[in-house]
Amino acid sequence: MVQSAAVVDDAAPLKAEQSERRNRRALRIWLGIVLAALFALVLVGGATRLTDSGLSITEWKPIHGVIPPLNAQQWEEEFQLYQRIPQYQQLNEGMTVGQFKSIFWWEWTHRLLARSIGLIFGLPLLVFWLTGRVEKRLRLPLVGLLALGGFQGFIGWWMVSSGLSKLTSVSQYRLATHLTIACLIFASCVWIMRGLARHSADRAPASMTRLAGVVAFLVVLQIYLGALVAGLDAGMSYNTWPLMDGAIIPSDLFAQHPAWRNLFENPKTVQFLHRCGAYLLWAMALLQMLLLQQKAPGTTHARRAIVFFGLVTLQAILGISTLLMQVPIDVALTHQAGALVVLFFAVAHWRGFIGEYPRETRVVVAD
Repeated sequence: MVQSAAVVDDAAPLKAEQSERRNRRALRIWLGIVLAALFALVLVGGATRLTDSGLSITEWKPIHGVIPPLNAQQWEEEFQLYQRIPQYQQLNEGMTVGQFKSIFWWEWTHRLLARSIGLIFGLPLLVFWLTGRVEKRLRLPLVGLLALGGFQGFIGWWMVSSGLSKLTSVSQYRLATHLTIACLIFASCVWIMRGLARHSADRAPASMTRLAGVVAFLVVLQIYLGALVAGLDAGMSYNTWPLMDGAIIPSDLFAQHPAWRNLFENPKTVQFLHRCGAYLLWAMALLQMLLLQQKAPGTTHARRAIVFFGLVTLQAILGISTLLMQVPIDVALTHQAGALVVLFFAVAHWRGFIGEYPRETRVVVAD
């Protein structure tokens, strides 16, 4: 009698797992490059805002706009387009072509970086997809991110167009929307990249996972409030701390009618909300750190919470310094960079509770 038995090919699953690990490492490196490009894009965007350069290019040319003016005539033509908008007529009348160039290059660089990210994200994704390196669970999220990036380009022009006819700067509503979508793209890349990395076996209560999610949401909310502050130039006034206009809770926070408009259009109220958001985020980061030391002592989660609290504290110090010094560009950009670092760590910390994406490879059994 012939006896059959299941024979496990030990080499096949090992090779499959090693291949999957290599693929995940390649995807992580790619997403890391995307994150670095997004980081640079947001900082250049911040510099564009701080130097009032965002309206220097008055037309949306997704393809042709890659090429800047190449001679004196082209510079003059570009400058004449800028002279038609309220910002020049009301704020910069008499500006020379040389002075115009200094603001043009900030906006041009910002748009070039935005276009480049489309290529940095889209082309490798296509290659990874065609070579079978993108796991099924990641296909829809990655394509969704690519689509959101394209939509973000439209949002950027929608923002710029708000300052071309009546306003002398872009709408704070649209600026905040533009920055928030950029941060959501950034956070999503962090989430996916972190899920492709190996995780510690340390465990923590489910309540800590939920708390980490709340903290990450508060970081995004605080960035949104910061964008409103930037859009209204609200950081240029009430440059004292901890008091604001001589009080802990200043007066006239709801001087405009209807009352809700103060939350978005009153510089005093918007700055106060940004301050309150910072206090709340700092308190939640402290609470998270203390709870994890109690509920999951000695774990990687507890150690990460300590680092995160330190980052939030440092970011608060940068914010206060930016305010007290009346928004110098170097300190303000450092503060904006710090916000992205805090966002990166908040999302990675939250993702760390959930663990690595389950492997798709399976042990092959041969009879």
